[in-house]
Amino acid sequence: MSCPRRCARFAGPVAETSETEESGLVSPGPPAPPAPGGAVTGGGALRQLTSLQVLRTLESGPRGLTDEDAAERLTRFGENTLPARRAVSWPGRFLRSLRDPFTAVLLCLGVVSAAVAAWGTACVITVLVVVSCVLRSAGEHRADRSMAGLRDLVATTATVLRRTDGEALPEAREIPVDELVPGDVVRLGPGDLVPADVRLLRANSLSVNQAALTGESAPVPKHPVDAPGRPVEGVTGSGTARTGTAATGITGTEITKEAPGTGTTGAGAAGDGPFGEPQLCFQGSSVMSGSGTAVVVATGAHTRFAAGHDSVPPRGRSAFDRSVHGISWILIRFMLLTPPLVLMANAALRGRGLETLPFAVAVAVGLTPEMLPVIVTTSLARGASLLARAHGVIVRRLPALHDLGAVDVLCLDKTGTLTQDRPVVVRAMDADGRDDPEALRWAAVNAWWTLQLADLPVPDTLDEAILDAADEDDALRHDGVAAVPFDPARRLSTAVVRVPGRLGVDTLVVKGAVENVLERCALDDAERRRLLALAAARADDGLRLLAVATAERAARRRAYTPADERGLDFVGFVALREELVPSASGALRVLADRGITVKVLTGDHPGTVARACRDLGLDPGEVRTADAIDGLTEPELAALADRTTVFARCTPEHKARIVTTLRAAGHTTGFLGDGVNDLPALHAADVGICPRDAVDVARESAGVVLADHGKDLTAIDHAITAGRHSSVTIATYLRITLSSNLGNVIAMLAAGLLLPFLPMLPAQALVQNLCFDAAQLTFSYDRPAPAALKRPTMLRPRDFLRFITAFGAINAAADLATFAVLALALRGPGGTNYEAVFHAGWFTENLLTQALVMVLLRTGRRTAENRGTSPVGRAAAALAVTGLLLPLSPLGPPLGMMTLPGLFYLLLVVVLALYATALVIARNRHETRAPDRDVRAVM
Repeated sequence: MSCPRRCARFAGPVAETSETEESGLVSPGPPAPPAPGGAVTGGGALRQLTSLQVLRTLESGPRGLTDEDAAERLTRFGENTLPARRAVSWPGRFLRSLRDPFTAVLLCLGVVSAAVAAWGTACVITVLVVVSCVLRSAGEHRADRSMAGLRDLVATTATVLRRTDGEALPEAREIPVDELVPGDVVRLGPGDLVPADVRLLRANSLSVNQAALTGESAPVPKHPVDAPGRPVEGVTGSGTARTGTAATGITGTEITKEAPGTGTTGAGAAGDGPFGEPQLCFQGSSVMSGSGTAVVVATGAHTRFAAGHDSVPPRGRSAFDRSVHGISWILIRFMLLTPPLVLMANAALRGRGLETLPFAVAVAVGLTPEMLPVIVTTSLARGASLLARAHGVIVRRLPALHDLGAVDVLCLDKTGTLTQDRPVVVRAMDADGRDDPEALRWAAVNAWWTLQLADLPVPDTLDEAILDAADEDDALRHDGVAAVPFDPARRLSTAVVRVPGRLGVDTLVVKGAVENVLERCALDDAERRRLLALAAARADDGLRLLAVATAERAARRRAYTPADERGLDFVGFVALREELVPSASGALRVLADRGITVKVLTGDHPGTVARACRDLGLDPGEVRTADAIDGLTEPELAALADRTTVFARCTPEHKARIVTTLRAAGHTTGFLGDGVNDLPALHAADVGICPRDAVDVARESAGVVLADHGKDLTAIDHAITAGRHSSVTIATYLRITLSSNLGNVIAMLAAGLLLPFLPMLPAQALVQNLCFDAAQLTFSYDRPAPAALKRPTMLRPRDFLRFITAFGAINAAADLATFAVLALALRGPGGTNYEAVFHAGWFTENLLTQALVMVLLRTGRRTAENRGTSPVGRAAAALAVTGLLLPLSPLGPPLGMMTLPGLFYLLLVVVLALYATALVIARNRHETRAPDRDVRAVM
């Protein structure tokens, strides 16, 4: 946000603009709107115009627009916002929740139940669907409210020059950015977000960070030009553009493998195309240092920012969606097959026809995990709520929390995640590469007096790093005389000082890009090549070097110019690297322990990112540059991506392709990004993650937003843990419920063929399901065993099918054994009230076996020690008590159940003991044989 002090400093020159000058900028006739898509900024005909011609085309001038013109253009062009985000209404959210496959299956079963007059079953299903949809809608609504709060926190204003009428002097006003229109003249200062696509009219040491658009972390120098390739005439001294990073040579100093000694850097690479035009600044970038005045050339949907957002393809199905669809289709096949089998078997063997249709529907309902939508939504909503309260992490889409738990590859950028966006001094070296504090001392003298004498608004990041590392008293011992500030052509800056005790002598201290400083030193060609090779070797090691040189001149009154930067004495180098994020090293170790592979996809120099990774304990291996993957086929890229940790020089398309390839290879991927250039990768990943200060479109695209911690990996670890907690809970419920239900369905089919009556009345099936469903709700409040959270968790349909088939067979065997026990205890089907007693006996056995399954197969069974009974344990005990007492209670006869003989209970104990033993043996074998990628700990 622009400050009043900075605005006042620029008010004078603008106010002094003559009427004659401005009148020459205005063409008669109606104003011509900027071409859609940002013709001025995007390389069209207007891009080739001079600044005055651009102002004339926009029917504006250095004094800005009048209030009347601005209001008319706001009506014509619309607000300076992205294409409107339509808020989803409550009914819309509710209806969208019905698209969940399990919910759709339940609705179909509810309709069928109502069609066969099974009103109790239909009502229960309807209640479950409504509760699930309400819970999911409420969770997403809370996330949207949190996101709206974040948008308010980052909402900004712009300083614009406006006039009340054509004769009035311009006034600097702070207005909301959405009120900007083409032709507005705006002011930019340190920390400001560039509010629209603009063309610079004047600049003072302006440096802009375009990382959100290009991914390049190094700030880019910006300055006005009269025509492409030619700086504005008369812009000299402190008015010459000086980048915060390039000012001291970070942009022009880094020696790369591709061109040793040339001064080529990532900033240059990122600068290709419109983003490299020095006179253009784009919405989504931010001012690092300096200040400037610019005219708005494109707003809203016509900006480059909006174009990057519109070009992103639709999001594909996430890991959660794929898993749920796979499991749903397995259940749908079972349920579609079961009723016809029941009807045909009863018609063929018992002569019963459509009267068994309610029983067939009850069998299908019994196979359905009807509580799944509620369990899933409750587990995810509780995890999302805990993350928001305790760790400041907002889960925008509840299924994204499951995807976090399933992530086994996390892709991220370097800047802001592994390194902070500021450099630190590593060492100072002489010409032989030995430590030499003199180089740092003279660099600090240059940084201090250039800042003071060139009237720069704030020091750039490299000057700050040098002053932090050096003794500032050394700089203060000298008397400043003059400064020749940085400009993009020279790529260096010069401070002129007087050393105490040396009257009549001025000392020039020059600091900047290695090649540009060395070519001004009094060195022979062999020595210059040797020093360039030394700098190149340090750059390959991930360091960024500044060269420092001095020269003595006789004191004079005449001003110093760049022509005086000749015949210098080389002093040494100052080596810098990006400061590491303090928590990154520990977070990387924790992620590795949790089975997550970290891959770094960055637009930075390979040596820089490799150095950062090594310093953090992350082995970069062989660093690959993005151009090396352009010619690879998908299988070749999949093999390369699987074994490569770092990809450097990545464009947005490269990032998205790598993430897509990893997903196609079977990995569940997360991507951490914060810029428009990250949008393709955020959409390509199973779950997109971004910090709160990310660009607005990135936050809208991400499934998870780190509201309080920036791109801190520690917060991501908390989110992954919460995701695994929810995933394990869902997996546990599914395994227990489906195996138990499948066993019951098999037993019901067998009993329906063996007995002359229905093995269970619809009312009894409904009450049994209600009891089991109520007990299963406690899974959402269970605490998984620590071992369950050590590996990525994912719902794999084939694994579930194998599990429920094996354990369902064990459950069916227990049910069939219970039939034999009932026949023995009651001495055959001819006994008195055999049908009612059979119903009571199977009802009791069903609830007892389900209670055993809940206790023996729950994930948190080992954590219950020394912490009292868990919610699941208490629910299982209540379920067992219900199964034992309900047939004996007054509710038994109305439900068609009678009191059981004592012999049945004795024999039932034997059956349950054998069943429990079989469960434990099968569980242990499954845990032993489960592969590493399976959810071993869900047992």
